[in-house]
Amino acid sequence: MPKVWIVVAVVCVGSFMGQLDASITQLVLPALERTFSASIAEVSWVAVIFLLVATVMLPVFGRLADMFGRKKQYAAGFLVFIVGSTLCGFAPGIEALIAARALQAVGAAMIAANSVAIIVSVVGAKLRGKALGIQAAVQAIGLCAGPTAGGWIVDTLDWRWVFWVNVPFGLLGMILAWFIVPETSAGKPGSRFDLLGALLLVPALGALMLAINQVGSWGLTSPGVLGSAAAGILLTVALIAWERRSSDPLIPLGLFKKWSFACGNLVGLFAFIILFGLFFLMPFAFERVFGESAFSAGLRLTTIPIALGIFAPISGALSDRIGNRILCSCGMLIVCIGLLSLYIQFEAAEPSLPHITLSPVVVGIGEGTFFAPNNNAIMGSASVTESGEAGSLLNVTRDLGTSVGIAMATSLLSWQLRLLTGGSSALSASTTDLTSAIKMAVSVLALLASLAALLCWVRPAGLSTAHERQDAIPDRSHQPASDPY
Repeated sequence: MPKVWIVVAVVCVGSFMGQLDASITQLVLPALERTFSASIAEVSWVAVIFLLVATVMLPVFGRLADMFGRKKQYAAGFLVFIVGSTLCGFAPGIEALIAARALQAVGAAMIAANSVAIIVSVVGAKLRGKALGIQAAVQAIGLCAGPTAGGWIVDTLDWRWVFWVNVPFGLLGMILAWFIVPETSAGKPGSRFDLLGALLLVPALGALMLAINQVGSWGLTSPGVLGSAAAGILLTVALIAWERRSSDPLIPLGLFKKWSFACGNLVGLFAFIILFGLFFLMPFAFERVFGESAFSAGLRLTTIPIALGIFAPISGALSDRIGNRILCSCGMLIVCIGLLSLYIQFEAAEPSLPHITLSPVVVGIGEGTFFAPNNNAIMGSASVTESGEAGSLLNVTRDLGTSVGIAMATSLLSWQLRLLTGGSSALSASTTDLTSAIKMAVSVLALLASLAALLCWVRPAGLSTAHERQDAIPDRSHQPASDPY
């Protein structure tokens, strides 16, 4: 048993590194703008390209791992990530940096596509929730440490060290993965890689992600956004039509016939939209409404991942004992309460800064209560041979939620400011108008949280779900009797 947790710890190195890199990079964008005399639109691609490439490659690497093994691909992912990070630090211009970030994203996708599947394969059904809760906590720590570490590095060293800091973590992860992580692929004898599916999936997801990410920069009705969205939808339709006919599909559409899998990914998408939408909105509240410094605002925001990191492993362990439905429903209900509290404070004549700071903590507690049990339910509905694709789709949901959350919060804030002031800039808006715009966006997030709580509660616990679990877990002796899924 101790060896199992050593493997989980090794996988958590990659989870920490991925979230640290995701949050630390945002701090370097202003420095890149100055260093390369580039526009905001140009430097934003340093962040956008990473999310685009990582998202579209996740299902591809998930399928390859199920076919040829997870250990080698997982260790190789660290190597690719290290090379990409090193090239980022040595980039002579913004174009070279963007290209290096794309390579770095390929390595990140190789790591992320295997992390959940390795954990699930090693720990078994009985400890799955606890292990996934630990992973969620480590991801939250990485997300929390990013802004603080990034600000310190940019101020005291140089922006290039923001990328070079990944190298020692990557080397550690690669060495530990090679010597400690066992080969956990269930294998699919006689299966073939779905090349046409990949050729449809990559541009389909890429076009949709591009449209989502660029709504704030290009505008909702711009030719670029409308064209990308239309291309993404058409390619997605073609992908579904092909995958239904393929004998070895890249995306196992049968997974979405399982209500616990489909519903789990949908509510997971809502949870990430809420989390990253709130991350986008709250700096405007702290800095513009209350006059806090950027550093102070960052410290207040770290309370969200701290709360998430504390409650995720507790909730994950509980899900192994009492099941997932109650924890998922209660988690999203707590998120809704935190958002409604935030809305009420913005509605007040004189909003209280302590209460405004406390409300996101409540949201973090709810998100921490929700994530591990929801991931447990998703992975529990997939069979052993589908765990790679299921884990990859889970991570695709995370990246889509991140993009949609930021894009939606940006659009809602800009739209409301345009109605109130005639412009979309937060700099020129009065405190009253900005507060009103943030309040409206928070109300939309609260509505999503209430819908997610309802969906979590109505997930059935009937015979169909039990059949899904029988397919997913060969060893029934590890099945918790109280699990409602």
